[in-house]
Amino acid sequence: MKKILIVDDQLEVRELVEVTLNIGDYRIFKAADGKSALEIARDAKPDLVILDVMMPGNIDGYEVCRRLKSDPTTASSRIVMLTARGRDADRDQGKEVGADDYFVKPFSPLELLNKVEEILGE
Repeated sequence: MKKILIVDDQLEVRELVEVTLNIGDYRIFKAADGKSALEIARDAKPDLVILDVMMPGNIDGYEVCRRLKSDPTTASSRIVMLTARGRDADRDQGKEVGADDYFVKPFSPLELLNKVEEILGE
C-alpha cells in the first residue's frame, strides 16, 4: 500500500484531497504545518507528499520540500506542490527545492488523482 502525506493548513483542503485519494488504495497521513509534516514524513517515509506552500509557523512548503529532498530517509519521496501561488517564479522556486510537480488551487480533483496515479506508477 502506497503512503501519501497531505500537508495543508486548511482542513477543508486536506479533507478534499483525502476524499479524492480514497478512490485508490493509499494509506493517508495528514499535517497542518511544516514542522508536523517533517516529523510525520521522517516516521512514515511516504511515497508521495502533497504539499501546500503557505502555512503557519516558520517552515513553509518550499522549506519542507528542500529538507525532505536533502534528508536521506525521505529523499525518495515524490513531492507535488499544491498551492494558490501560481506565478512562474513560484513554480520555478518549487522546482529549485526539488518538487516533482506543481498544482495551483483551485484544482481539479480528477487531475490531481491522475497525477498521483502517474507519479506512483499505478
